[in-house]
Amino acid sequence: MSEKKHKTETQAEQTAPEAVETPETPETVPVPEEVPAQPELEALKAQLAAKEDQYLRLAAEYDNFRKRSAKEKDSTWSDAKGDTAAAFLPVYDNLERALKQPCGDEAYAKGVEMTMNQLKEVFSKLGITEIPALGEPFDPNVHNAVMHVEDESVAENTIVEVFQAGFKNGEKVIRFAMVKVAN
Repeated sequence: MSEKKHKTETQAEQTAPEAVETPETPETVPVPEEVPAQPELEALKAQLAAKEDQYLRLAAEYDNFRKRSAKEKDSTWSDAKGDTAAAFLPVYDNLERALKQPCGDEAYAKGVEMTMNQLKEVFSKLGITEIPALGEPFDPNVHNAVMHVEDESVAENTIVEVFQAGFKNGEKVIRFAMVKVAN
């Protein structure tokens, strides 16, 4: 049996694959790249330039959209404040008339005065300002002349009386001041 064992061992050695040594290769072997033909390269460059131009245009369009949206938002807020203030102007006028009337009740007069001060404070917080008029030169952009008077003691085109106060929100006029102007 030992002979059989010996034969099988030698046969196994003969049939076993031999380890083949491979030469060591560096891990970064440059792979030759195919260089596209010159017309193909020019076409790719043109296509890249077109995509870059398209990207720049899209970025500019988005920036314009963002600016326009912010401007519209500010404009909408400003218009809403102006419309709200315009709705309260008749209340302001009535309080102003009430303050000009003589009143025997001190508490009542004080209450009306406090209400008027509170309304002015609310206007101030909203950025609504009264247009200066009395003694100012007439400006048709913010004043509405409803009467003229000949008065030598006052300079020409000077406002001598205010019938109704005017208001503006920033530079936008909410209501023109109704005034009497000296000629």
